[in-house]
Amino acid sequence: MTTDASVGGFVRPGDSAGLIDVFRRRYLLSLLIRKEVQVRYRGSVLGWLWSYVKPTAQFIVFFLALGVFLRLNASMDVYPIYLFSGLIAVNFFTEAFSNGTKSIVDNGPLIKKIYLPREMFPVASTIVAFINFLPQLLVTVVVALFVGWHPEPLQLLGVLIGILIIAVLATGLGMLFGAINVSFRDSQNFVELIALVVTWASPVLYPWTTVRDAFPDWLVQVYLMNPVTVAVELFHAGLWFPTTPGTFELPPDLYLRAGVGVLIAVAVLLLGQLVFRRLEGRFAQDL
Repeated sequence: MTTDASVGGFVRPGDSAGLIDVFRRRYLLSLLIRKEVQVRYRGSVLGWLWSYVKPTAQFIVFFLALGVFLRLNASMDVYPIYLFSGLIAVNFFTEAFSNGTKSIVDNGPLIKKIYLPREMFPVASTIVAFINFLPQLLVTVVVALFVGWHPEPLQLLGVLIGILIIAVLATGLGMLFGAINVSFRDSQNFVELIALVVTWASPVLYPWTTVRDAFPDWLVQVYLMNPVTVAVELFHAGLWFPTTPGTFELPPDLYLRAGVGVLIAVAVLLLGQLVFRRLEGRFAQDL
């Protein structure tokens, strides 16, 4: 009896081309994305409005706590734009990462019935998170226009690079933890802890100069190597900084750090793909 995995056009899990197969089957990916969006808002009265309501509520809480009570609104130019541009970046990352981690387990019945590239599930989670991120970005841009937003092309490019860093990093981490989560379900709780820490470990609610002034230089450099931190500062540089007089100090060599952030995100994506393919053959059994 032949053991050739390709007989009849079937491919043994783990023997596929990985992420390349996901985009070869773009039609399946589009169906999965449509399903994820429909399921998310099924039976919901507000529907798509939740893409605005949740981040707006989060913004109001942080703005009152930090902007008003701790007076950051008085010490920073256009602090509301600073706060919201950082929040939408981090929300994009945490949603894509968290949903990517749960994507394999949540789609267990489908995985056990048919074969399709399993990477499709965390990739779809990232794309759905991006779809939810777009309305928040639009609101930020509209408000920024009202307060004198005048970006330069390089600053707009920085926002696009920040989106790329978050999307690639979240997809890689989603595949990594999503594969582990099939066998060890407490990985999901660990990811929720990471998502909680990320908001405070990046300059979303406070300026990066606060870290610079409080810690030694080597620790500040480690802090600025965090790809999420770099992405958040790229959002600030493109969405908030052009609304200010330009007196606030952005991190030095920001665009050089952006290149390093892209490389780190790609390295995480490759690691996630490697671990995913090593564990993929056990998915149906463990689910």
